[in-house]
Amino acid sequence: MTAALEEPQVVRQRDAAAVGMASQRQLVWMKFTEHKLAVASLVVIALIYPVGAFCEFVAPRTPDHYDSAYTMLALQPLKFFYTDEGGATQFGMHVNGFSSQRDPNTLRRVFTLDESIRVPVGLFVKGQPYMMWGFIPADIHLIGPVDVTQPFYLLGSDRLGRDVLSRVIYGTRISTSIGLIGVAISPVLGVILGGISGYFGGWIDNFIQRIIEFIMSVPTIPLWMGLAAAIPVTRSPVLVYLIITMIISLIGWTSLAREVRGRFMSWRNEPFVVAARLDGTSQMTIIRRHLVPGFVSHIIASVTLAIPAMIIAETSLSFLGIGLRPPVVSWGVLLREAQNVRSLAEAPWLLTPGLLVIITVLALNFLGDGLRDAADPYS
Repeated sequence: MTAALEEPQVVRQRDAAAVGMASQRQLVWMKFTEHKLAVASLVVIALIYPVGAFCEFVAPRTPDHYDSAYTMLALQPLKFFYTDEGGATQFGMHVNGFSSQRDPNTLRRVFTLDESIRVPVGLFVKGQPYMMWGFIPADIHLIGPVDVTQPFYLLGSDRLGRDVLSRVIYGTRISTSIGLIGVAISPVLGVILGGISGYFGGWIDNFIQRIIEFIMSVPTIPLWMGLAAAIPVTRSPVLVYLIITMIISLIGWTSLAREVRGRFMSWRNEPFVVAARLDGTSQMTIIRRHLVPGFVSHIIASVTLAIPAMIIAETSLSFLGIGLRPPVVSWGVLLREAQNVRSLAEAPWLLTPGLLVIITVLALNFLGDGLRDAADPYS
């Protein structure tokens, strides 16, 4: 009985000894793994971003491929077993084909899944040619029908007969990368301008704060609409993509700058800052080496949370028609297909990009919470 009571105490002592011998990196990792939602979110993000990076290979078809004979098709579930002619169960990836008939009332063709039609599906199959990253020619796809002429729509098709799954996969690259590019600009501006404002004070602080207040006072949607309308429609989609990213980044740095300013104002008269100043350390070195590292946990959290905010901003702009426009494929552009009630009633699978936005934003938020806690393992 006594040994049973002492065993948990021995385990705790061993854990404490392991923590005492751990390096800073190990402490950060141990703290991060305690946040189960953050670990699960890291797995989700680790799956989403490679899909966007290799979308040409992962997607069964190119995003602009259409087949007018298969419009508004329902989902084709992927199956792994089938019954052969002899009644035996066989293993083989496949989807069921479609049979069609004319609706006597609307005269529209209605497609229904036909269990008697089997479309074989394979991995690393040869399909439509594409250019990986725009310059590497290839024609191998991760998954697809063995016969490229057969219908293969795991997430259904849209009103033009385009594969929704392929377009969603291609949209992953644009919608997720716009957050990474924006994060490379917005937090840098927030930390630099907020740090200068809080550390120096005086007229510099007043000038930077008035700029921040002006940007924050302007209604966001009208500002986006005005800036997006200034982009000529003749510009290339890539240039429009970069301009939209810059617009979102130049608007999203103000809140972080306010937070950095407040922290620097409370620290600039601390003994370690005064000692560094009396030792002859330059002002920018004090900010870079003494103040910013103490704020790194909050900066990491802000950067991580800025990515989903920019994903939502791009999705909102494109959904309203003032952001990215076809032929660019993003989740916001794809959601424009689901703007009317008829599309939602007849083709609810067109809302798949919205579901991916929710999953990605939640995963990035949980990941940001875990990184914020892990960055300060002693708390």
